[in-house]
Amino acid sequence: MNRGTWYAIGAYALWGLLPIYWKCLRHVPATQVLCHRILWSFITLFVIILISRQWRTFREGIANLRVLRAYAVAAVLISINWLTYIWAVNAGFIVETSLGYFINPLLNVLLGVVFFRERLRPWQWAAIALATTGVVYLTFAYGSLPWIALALAFTFGAYGLVKKTAPLGSLHGLTLETSVLLVPAIMFLVYSDRAGNGALFNSGAISDALLMGAGIITAVPLLLFSSAARRIPLSLIGILQYIAPTLQFLLGVLVYKEPFTATKFMGFGIVWAALIIYGVEGLMAYRAQSFPVVSE
Repeated sequence: MNRGTWYAIGAYALWGLLPIYWKCLRHVPATQVLCHRILWSFITLFVIILISRQWRTFREGIANLRVLRAYAVAAVLISINWLTYIWAVNAGFIVETSLGYFINPLLNVLLGVVFFRERLRPWQWAAIALATTGVVYLTFAYGSLPWIALALAFTFGAYGLVKKTAPLGSLHGLTLETSVLLVPAIMFLVYSDRAGNGALFNSGAISDALLMGAGIITAVPLLLFSSAARRIPLSLIGILQYIAPTLQFLLGVLVYKEPFTATKFMGFGIVWAALIIYGVEGLMAYRAQSFPVVSE
């Protein structure tokens, strides 16, 4: 495997193991964890931009009102996604969060049809229909919509939709998004501290280190992914992206012992079958385009 493949595996493995990190902060309210993630991510990403001498490029890239509006929307979407994910992990719903990220690639395809008039092949429609069947089945199994999974899938899907037409790269984009959220995050942390509920410097050195480290664990997989995207085909990235939700699922079931009944297995199985159809069809289409059959 080339270096780009390893970078992608590293990025998705870190994202997949992220529940372990958030579980170590389960004594901190999810809203505070989110605000610390925003604060320390901005600091980390800003330092990276300065060290890599990209400040001028970054400043020129954000000097446009249209760009600022787009990334303000993206910032709101990613903050909702992060908050939902952090809360769900620490509330014992890691398995359901994995479902959200299993569904997300198929949702992205559907969003492409709705907003960019992309045309789907028959087997892609079949995969989406099968995944929808799985969600409906789980709705009846749970007695309610699997809202955590759907919230994660839709917020991240909408986030990707906004970023698809946005001009900045992933490093500059996330730096701008966290800068948009920075002032509200700091204000909330100051308010929490003055109310006597602030976690930083009040929960022990390990907790403080984990809160501050949220910037690093956000930046590192992002940089790995950016490096991978420049080196390997998107088709390979599309396959490797399932590493993250698979690891999340295994952590939820095997490590944190979340309940996974036969009924849930049936619903997840339907979604997994949809992903297999989608993946195989995409691989065959990629090979057909890359190695067309030449008639004699």
